[in-house]
Amino acid sequence: MAKSRVNYTQAQFITSAPDITKLPEDTGIEIAFAGRSNAGKSSSLNTLTEQKLARTSKTPGRTQLINAFALGEDQRLIDLPGYGFAKVPLEMKKKWQKSLGEYLQKRQSLKGLVVLMDIRHPLKDLDRQLIEWASGSGIPVLALLTKADKFKQGKRNSEVLKVRRELAEVSELIKVHAFSSLKGTGLNELQKQLDEWFLGPVQVKPPSENEAAPE
Repeated sequence: MAKSRVNYTQAQFITSAPDITKLPEDTGIEIAFAGRSNAGKSSSLNTLTEQKLARTSKTPGRTQLINAFALGEDQRLIDLPGYGFAKVPLEMKKKWQKSLGEYLQKRQSLKGLVVLMDIRHPLKDLDRQLIEWASGSGIPVLALLTKADKFKQGKRNSEVLKVRRELAEVSELIKVHAFSSLKGTGLNELQKQLDEWFLGPVQVKPPSENEAAPE
């Protein structure tokens, strides 16, 4: 496994906020994780950080607050409220949507958005709306197709290609990868993208005179 440039295992809980006014100061860089309530968002965060950072539940819709986790100086992971679970009361849905919308629209430190979708049911209406809005607002998007272990490799690859083609119509800059918290599939790709958002692209040094290519 390739070594990540950011140590995600050092993530520490900061706060659970009902809205952006209760979040840490809007400075530095934040990467947000968003997805439907049953997309495996908490499991993905726990796999990334190698700890039980986000609470998982058999009952979708338990993430009702904006959860912030510190990685280092002015680097944070944000776990946004899950959306789209039918059994959640309407008033609660409206409250979550309001806090999620305010965060996405007003948070200046947001530098990237990871949208998690079950690979068996990708690009539902709310997923598509979120991705289109983020892309249109200039927020880079990584679409993670979770629970990839549910498919064999051929089917998994075809689903990834299908979603890539559909999202290319929104923006060619949107990246799409399969992910499995159970198997670790896609973890390297997730870490690489987060590293780039937090630290910038890897700088490849040109060869020195002593390292000139052989003739």
